[in-house]
Amino acid sequence: MLVNMVAVIGALLTGCTSTDNQEAAQVQQETEASEPETAPEEEKSPELQEEEPAAPAVTLEDGTYTAEFDTDSSMFHVCEAHDGKGTLTVENGEMVIHVSLASKNIVNLFPGVAEDAGKEGARVLEPTTDSVTYSDGITEEVYGFDIPVPGIDVEFDLALIGTKGTWYDHKVSVSNPQRME
Repeated sequence: MLVNMVAVIGALLTGCTSTDNQEAAQVQQETEASEPETAPEEEKSPELQEEEPAAPAVTLEDGTYTAEFDTDSSMFHVCEAHDGKGTLTVENGEMVIHVSLASKNIVNLFPGVAEDAGKEGARVLEPTTDSVTYSDGITEEVYGFDIPVPGIDVEFDLALIGTKGTWYDHKVSVSNPQRME
């Protein structure tokens, strides 16, 4: 594939005459013919599939940090008073972030997908009632949650259920931890 792209780019750089295009096409055909055919990734046996290299794990010392909590939805986010951040606690390598949401409309969270959240025995995250003060001085009570974090800069599944009783799938991530003094 890379060789094909190099051949095409080379043809473009040398000019756009029909002779050059014919030569480039011939080089591309010869290159394709000389490359061994490989099965697509999903058709290879598990033993032959190479694992994708995992992103380097961020290791944090035990302690308390502020961290950004990002979601895939404008309807599910940290309240404005907290500027998109939560309090990340690390203890014995386990990470949990506490986030105060924008209201009391999200009543439970589940670390995983909505399909599993509805199963018998699923352990949902219960809300806390947090008091937040906005920049204009107004104070409001909202729900907050302690969410287990599998890794920093790692997107993970987090399902939510609102006041209407339906579970929804979301992707979230925690990033940019800053040690609190």
